[in-house]
Amino acid sequence: MPDMSASERAAGERVAGESRPDRPLVEIRDLRVSFEGVPALRGIDFAVSPGEAVGLVGESGCGKSITWLAALGLLGPTARVSGSVRLQGEELLGAPPARLDAVRGGRIAMIFQDPATALNPVHRLGWQVEEALRLHRGLEGAAARAEALRLFERVGIPDAARRLASYPHEMSGGQNQRVMIAMALAGAPDLLIADEPTTALDATIQAQILDLLREIQAEAGMAMVLISHDLGVVADLCTRVGVMYAGRLVEMAPAAELFAEPQHPYTCGLLGALPDMSGPRRRLVAIPGSVPEPGRLPAGCAFAPRCGFATAACAAGVPELEAVGEDHHAACARLPLPDAAAA
Repeated sequence: MPDMSASERAAGERVAGESRPDRPLVEIRDLRVSFEGVPALRGIDFAVSPGEAVGLVGESGCGKSITWLAALGLLGPTARVSGSVRLQGEELLGAPPARLDAVRGGRIAMIFQDPATALNPVHRLGWQVEEALRLHRGLEGAAARAEALRLFERVGIPDAARRLASYPHEMSGGQNQRVMIAMALAGAPDLLIADEPTTALDATIQAQILDLLREIQAEAGMAMVLISHDLGVVADLCTRVGVMYAGRLVEMAPAAELFAEPQHPYTCGLLGALPDMSGPRRRLVAIPGSVPEPGRLPAGCAFAPRCGFATAACAAGVPELEAVGEDHHAACARLPLPDAAAA
């Protein structure tokens, strides 16, 4: 068998997760987004397989939410989006609005981080869930009402029959988030995107919502993408994790491997800032500085100004994702990292 060229190897490794044996459910290639000429996403390559749970982590402003808003055509008219987003081979970027309306909420559903702004304040909650059932499953009248009640009960809303007639302001934040999950399930989606679903909730309610998402994902067999800045939450729910920084994917690996042997300095920094729940106490190490503004990115690696392992080579060019293990990719000019960085 002839040796592959460097370009052929790069093409084979380009989409993080594409080497998995099952055909991707969603496949994103070279996704780029800019607002008034300022890049927000700088070439995202990503794939989600049927039934798997994938986490996306990174600081605020890294592009986690924009990736999926762009993929679903939910950005405003000022956004310029290019690349490819395929749902089981069907291209979604540039698809007719009617087709996107069928996909959003039907094949792919999204739970937003703030239910107070995602729910319509002038409509009763039952009506909002029934609307999703009408659009995506063709249910009307008593059938839609019965299914809405079943979904309310499934997501654990107490006194579900009465709550169907409630307005969002009459419910707590945790209950409204359960309503959002019920709406997402109304279309029986193949992929559920949970965008910071527990950010505005207290710790006890957070745990309940995460347990609910885990149960639903397992029983329905659907894929899930969990967008979060909480590494502990991602480690608990996801089998594969992607790390984003400054509009790029800088590391992707199975969850256990990423937390045990991170290969990008940014991932190491995120893990170093987490307190240990067991063992001796240690001083937490914060990553210096902050994520650069999209219009003021440094030359080469965007993380280099904050990286303790940066060299002159890091400014020479933007590193691409490279295979550093089975199903483990990282984008760093210093690969393999010094032992101290991966510890």
